[in-house]
Amino acid sequence: MSALLPVCLWVVLSLTTGLKSWTPCTDLQPLDMLSEVISSSQSLAGVRMVQSQGARGFRLSASPHVLSFPSSRLFKNCHLFPEEFSLLVTVKIPSLPPKKNEYLFTVIPEGRGNVLLGLRYSENKLHFLFWNMEDSQEWQTKVTFRGIFLANDRWHTLVVAVSGVSVSLSIDCSIPIEVVLDKSFPAFLNTTNSRIYVGSRRRRKGFFSGLLRQLVLLPGADATSTICPNARPRLAELSVPEVLKELPLRTEGGEIQLMYPYEADMKVTLGPKPPCSNSEISQFWMDTSLKGLFLCNGIEWIPVLERKEKLDYVEEYQNLATASESMGLEIFLIPNVGYFAVMANKNNQPGSALYRWTNGKFAIHQYFATYQAQAWKHFTIEKRIFLALANFEKNDDGEELSAIYKWNPKKMKFLQYQTIPTYSARDWEAFHIDGETFLAVANHREGNNHNINSVIYKWNSSNGLFEINQTIPTSGAYDWEFFSIGPYSFLVVANTFNGTSTNIQSHIYIWLGGTFRPFQSVMTFGASDWEFFRIKDRFFLAVANSHNYTVGIKMQKTEEYAIISSIYELNITAQQFVKYQDILTYSAVDWEFFTVGEDYFLVVANSYDGNSFSVNSVIYRWQGYEGFVAVHYLPTYGCRDWEAFKTNNSSYIMYSSAKEPTARVLKLKTL
Repeated sequence: MSALLPVCLWVVLSLTTGLKSWTPCTDLQPLDMLSEVISSSQSLAGVRMVQSQGARGFRLSASPHVLSFPSSRLFKNCHLFPEEFSLLVTVKIPSLPPKKNEYLFTVIPEGRGNVLLGLRYSENKLHFLFWNMEDSQEWQTKVTFRGIFLANDRWHTLVVAVSGVSVSLSIDCSIPIEVVLDKSFPAFLNTTNSRIYVGSRRRRKGFFSGLLRQLVLLPGADATSTICPNARPRLAELSVPEVLKELPLRTEGGEIQLMYPYEADMKVTLGPKPPCSNSEISQFWMDTSLKGLFLCNGIEWIPVLERKEKLDYVEEYQNLATASESMGLEIFLIPNVGYFAVMANKNNQPGSALYRWTNGKFAIHQYFATYQAQAWKHFTIEKRIFLALANFEKNDDGEELSAIYKWNPKKMKFLQYQTIPTYSARDWEAFHIDGETFLAVANHREGNNHNINSVIYKWNSSNGLFEINQTIPTSGAYDWEFFSIGPYSFLVVANTFNGTSTNIQSHIYIWLGGTFRPFQSVMTFGASDWEFFRIKDRFFLAVANSHNYTVGIKMQKTEEYAIISSIYELNITAQQFVKYQDILTYSAVDWEFFTVGEDYFLVVANSYDGNSFSVNSVIYRWQGYEGFVAVHYLPTYGCRDWEAFKTNNSSYIMYSSAKEPTARVLKLKTL
């Protein structure tokens, strides 16, 4: 959108004075209409501040005239509405009956009933209204965005941007929807003697029934680029009244009073740790075992009152004999059943094994027929529970198939559900986008050809099967990692070998228009794992580099396997991941992120130093400005995979070995 603003050209028509001057109607600063309307003392009686889902907004109940103000408060220099502008609104709207319409705001001339400009919504539509005048003719234009579901009792931030014949709508930092007008937005929309009504059209019919947190006019610019991307896109801020950011308390004569009537929806859950998502925002959890009180911010439980846990040391808790060396490990929880650990065993006989956490230890629960299994992935579709298995070799019939298993609650076992042709599969990744379920397989090679397609499958709810959705060229693919930042979804592949070298690009893809598209490439060295994690409002990707090798170039073994693995951080301004920290590793094959109390940790699986598989794996603790600092060195042998898990009473990390038939559970001892 152009940064040009409409001007009020004050020209004496007769030119007798020769005066030609102009004054801009506004500057480029946001015009906060919500703050303007609540600044009037008479409106306080009709305004209630409400906290819901972790954010505060205003519930309006005063008469429409009280919740209004003269347009001249915004347009002080002249009375023309900006020709190019954007409107930014943050609302929480309850369910609406069909055909009911409500107004977010309107601009209405005194003594007339026509709407010069306004926003109106219904159950599944948003209408942008404005008044047109041309050659003594006047009419109202209505721009309608269909399929817009705002009335779902959740917070949403929407931006309506106007420029010439273009009107666009972005909701929660999503990709804008554009409508092209027959004629441009009027350049001379006069607001003289008009009032701005917040939440109404100057009458009770169509009065706003939800919560309003933000209502801003930004002249000359599209606010989307200012507020997006955002870690909390539903609550993205440009200009929110200060009274909504902090609980407005004041003390008079030793008494605490609220500036506005105040209410909040609160709930306290007792017992084991419940989920914390957008639906649990502002809810409390009382952890009776740790004697702590926690508040959900929509992402994680934030301690309000608790006994602070600190990692003191790590102790060996259980040695688990496995049927053979294990290439991968997956730990997951089945509700009302308990924790399970499934091993990807290298040997075909007796196959891979599932262990159940019983009486504080893992015990064998089930065997699977596998063929040099590489990895397992646990995922759910609604209430159904699945495991995806990556097989590296052909089965007894000469077929190269990986398999999906489904949990049978009556038999308390996983049963084979679907087989999928793969090529030396190394990994599965499961993820959900817009209510759809996907599986991505990392195909490592076909024969001696490492440059082949890996495949993304999509769940077909009609036939209950996964079907090919997209293929992506990969080079010795070893791992997929899916993650989301705000409304954007990403998939990153660890490319290991292209047939001549391990020094190749691994790629990050972004979901756009129903498909994954290239977003960024990163130079890696035999990349075998990516780990995405978040620390507060910062987003990171760690890559495990395992091998520095190029055909025809001789190197010392220590140079091949003593390699820098790197951590990258998302730079929101540059819209790319930039290197944050390098860490010396020894044929690293896995990273695992976990937390203890308020501390953040990464543990690396070091597998080989060029001389021995007996290598220390290392736990690193996040120390702010210093980055990740090594705090614990763990003796491991051929370490392949790390998993972290927490029971009601304790925290653990567990690793599998690709060089011995043993897995080990380590207990994290805290202070």
